[in-house]
Amino acid sequence: MFIEQPPSWFRRLMYTDSFWRIPSQPKCVYLTFDDGPTPEVTPWVLDVLKKYGVRATFFCVGDNVARYRPLFEQIKAEDHHVGNHTMNHIVAFKYGKKAYLANVEKANMLIQSQLFRPPHGWLRWGQARLLQKKYRIIMWDIVTRDYSSRLNAEEVYQNVVRKTRNGSIITFHDTTKSWHNIQEALPRSIEWLLEQGYLFKRL
Repeated sequence: MFIEQPPSWFRRLMYTDSFWRIPSQPKCVYLTFDDGPTPEVTPWVLDVLKKYGVRATFFCVGDNVARYRPLFEQIKAEDHHVGNHTMNHIVAFKYGKKAYLANVEKANMLIQSQLFRPPHGWLRWGQARLLQKKYRIIMWDIVTRDYSSRLNAEEVYQNVVRKTRNGSIITFHDTTKSWHNIQEALPRSIEWLLEQGYLFKRL
């Protein structure tokens, strides 16, 4: 589907200076998690990553960081990278440039990262231009859609298998909305990626 792996024309049209995929040799992937941290799911995700020796990048919601600061510090202490996902997971199209940037900056006071991913992957042109003066905007090559109630764990896993390529930025979610899928799909996906010889890099 379109959202799972946006076509090249869409990437060029929307945000030309954003990062969707970063190929390298030897081949690699970038595992990312959105919307956390959450006490129900993030600790389990960290345990899975530790089990397989994988490092990832977590795009955190500022409000969750404020609520669960020790968990946010644990993410960093376990050698993962963090990024900004706005303060309140706001939808860009509902805000003007200044209001949206103010929300991002409020989150950054807590998160302190030059990496930014817009919730739902949407930005207005003016918002993107302002953000690019300070942040690297990170999009995705694959959204697993682990959050979808219409997909099961096998389908989420197959999204990874079918669409991963060298340099893919792969997005899961460390929140309760993904729990019905991620508990099976994440370990299977990591095992498959390792079997295929992919290295895991952080953004």
